[in-house]
Amino acid sequence: MTRRGGGGSADAARVSVAGDEAASASGQAPATAGQGLADSGRPEQDPLLRGLRAYIVGGAVRDALLGLPAGDRDWVVVGATPEDMSGRGFIPVGGDFPVFLHPLSKEEFALARTERKSGRGYKGFTFHTGTDVTLEDDLRRRDLTINAIARHADGTLVDPCGGLRDLKAGVLRHVGNAFSEDPVRLLRLARFAARFHDFSIAPGTMAQAVHLVESGEVDALVPERVWQEVAKGLMAPRPGRMFEVLAETGALGRIMPQLVYADAIGAELARAHDRGLPLASRYAILCRCSPQSDMLSQRIRAPSECAAYAVLLRDMLDGLDAPDAASALAFMERCDVMRKPARYTDLLRACACVREVDMDAWARRAQAMRGVDAGAIARECPDRRRIPLAVREARLAALEKLY
Repeated sequence: MTRRGGGGSADAARVSVAGDEAASASGQAPATAGQGLADSGRPEQDPLLRGLRAYIVGGAVRDALLGLPAGDRDWVVVGATPEDMSGRGFIPVGGDFPVFLHPLSKEEFALARTERKSGRGYKGFTFHTGTDVTLEDDLRRRDLTINAIARHADGTLVDPCGGLRDLKAGVLRHVGNAFSEDPVRLLRLARFAARFHDFSIAPGTMAQAVHLVESGEVDALVPERVWQEVAKGLMAPRPGRMFEVLAETGALGRIMPQLVYADAIGAELARAHDRGLPLASRYAILCRCSPQSDMLSQRIRAPSECAAYAVLLRDMLDGLDAPDAASALAFMERCDVMRKPARYTDLLRACACVREVDMDAWARRAQAMRGVDAGAIARECPDRRRIPLAVREARLAALEKLY
C-alpha cells in the first residue's frame, strides 16, 4: 500500500525520533525504576516503584517520540511476581494475565509476558508471565514495531523490533509472524492507518492481514471489539483509510457486511474530523449509503445514539431541498427538532460534510418553530383535542413567512 498524503505525523516522527535514536538501546540490560520515573515521569519520587524494573511501553512512548499529546501510560514490569506487586500495594485487576493498578495514579502495570496460540480468535492464547520473561520478550509479542518500543527509567529507549526506524520512515510494520494469529491486530492496523494516515503499510504486513481473513481468523472477532476499534478509527484524522484498509484485505465484507462504503465517504469523514463532529455524526456519514444500517448497528453493537443518527441522516439528506413550508415542517418534525435541537444541529453539520447546506436558513426555520407559543395556543383552544393541530398550523404559518 502506498503512503497517503496529508497530516504531519510521519514528518514529526522523522524530526523527534532522530534525536532519540542515538539514545536507544536494543537488548541491553535494563535500568531499574529507582533510577528515574514517577507520576511526573520520575519514579524515584514514588516509593512503590523504587527498585522495581518498570518501563513505559507502547503508545505513550510512540506518541512522545512523535511529539503528540501524552495519553494514558502503560507499564511493563520485569522480574516481579504477582505477590511482589500486591506486597507493594498495587491492586490486581487482570483476568487472563497479571495486571495491576497503581493505587494512586491508577496507571496499569502488567507483568512482562509471552504468548502462544492455543485456540481461535483473539482470546485463543496462552500466556506466560514468569520472572524469566525479559523486556525484549514482551516487546516482541506486540502488534506493530512502532508500538514495541519501551523507555528506560533513565530515558534510554529499548527497541528490539526496529520501531524507531519505522517511525522515521513512516511505516506501519508487523513485529512478527504472530501478527496473523490475532484478528484484533488487523483492526488495529486499519485504525492506526487512519490515525497515522501519511504512514505506509509494509507489503509483508498487508500479506499477514490478508492471511487473517483467508484463514477465517477474522470471523472470530466479537462485536464489542469490532465497535471499539471502529469508534476509535472514526475519531482519527482520516477515518476513511481504516475502511479502505479493511476493504483491501477483504475483511470489510466479513466483519461489516451491511456497510456500503463509497470512495466519497472517506473525504466526507475527513471533513467531519476537521470540523470536530462527534462520533454519532461520523458514524452516520459512514453509513449514509447503507440502507441496512440498523442491521449493521445491531451486528457490531453500535450505541443506540449512533444507530439513530445513521437512519436520520439519510432522511435528512433527502429532505434538505424542501420546496415549501409544509415540506420543511414535515422534515423538521421527523428530525424532532423541538425536543432534540442538539441532534438536529449535529445532523445538519453532518449533512454539510456530504453536500452543500444552507445552515443559516435551517437555523432560522428551527427558530421560527420554537418561537410559536404552544402554551398560549393551548389556553385559547376550546377543544383540547385540537391543540396539536392548532400548534402545528401556527408553526406552519411561521415557516411560510420564511419562504
